[in-house]
Amino acid sequence: MSVLDQFVLDDKTAIVTGGSRGIGRALAEALAEAGADVCVANRNGDEARAAAEEIAETTGVETTGVSADVGTEDDVERLVEETVDQLGGIDVLVNNAGIARTAPAYEMSLETWNEVLRTNLTGVFLCTKHAGGWMVANGGGTIINMASMSAFVANYPQEEVVYHASKGGVVSFTRQLASEWAEHGVRANALAPGYIRTEMIDELLAENPEMEAAWLSEMLMEQMAPPEDLGGTVVYLASDASSYMTGETIVIDGGYTVR
Repeated sequence: MSVLDQFVLDDKTAIVTGGSRGIGRALAEALAEAGADVCVANRNGDEARAAAEEIAETTGVETTGVSADVGTEDDVERLVEETVDQLGGIDVLVNNAGIARTAPAYEMSLETWNEVLRTNLTGVFLCTKHAGGWMVANGGGTIINMASMSAFVANYPQEEVVYHASKGGVVSFTRQLASEWAEHGVRANALAPGYIRTEMIDELLAENPEMEAAWLSEMLMEQMAPPEDLGGTVVYLASDASSYMTGETIVIDGGYTVR
């Protein structure tokens, strides 16, 4: 097998949560371009199905779009069932769905705290429990969790302690999961991006335009990357090219955490 052959995902099936736009959409497209059939999962079923159809048209792989709230166990169980029924199995799970909320900790409501943890951490657990459980029962697979550089550094100037707590939890969850599930043939790794130019970032900057200069001043690259810049890494983590790698978190942040 050549080096490039190790990255091919033919005959693989992937679920990407939060896959209809932003980072999730870019990751779903990258996996499809590498040959994987893809289930795009999103709370908005119309957006999920539209994204899946567009990916199928441009890449030629089989796709499906499923409406699912990752924080609701019944939805996650249905997501797994529909993926297996329509695409034949699950080889790769990308736990990408996530939200961010900003507020000083002394003003943050318990409702906001629970809202973020429900999506960013409980959602990772539920999707891993059911999709990963299918992998355990069917010979193994690969789980890729979306962490953040925020698991390792403090962000500035925004105040978002709950986001940091959730992403730090994802890193620790990934490490422990890798330890427990290696014997079942399941690898678990995480991807920790820095500031990526997504709609969520643009919405935050629209309300707080001064933040961008503060962020860029800390980056060695002095620019935010497009979501597509993460595609190669997710293909690596999903493929045989990373077959000896588990329990790790890859930081891609334009050099933000170097200083």
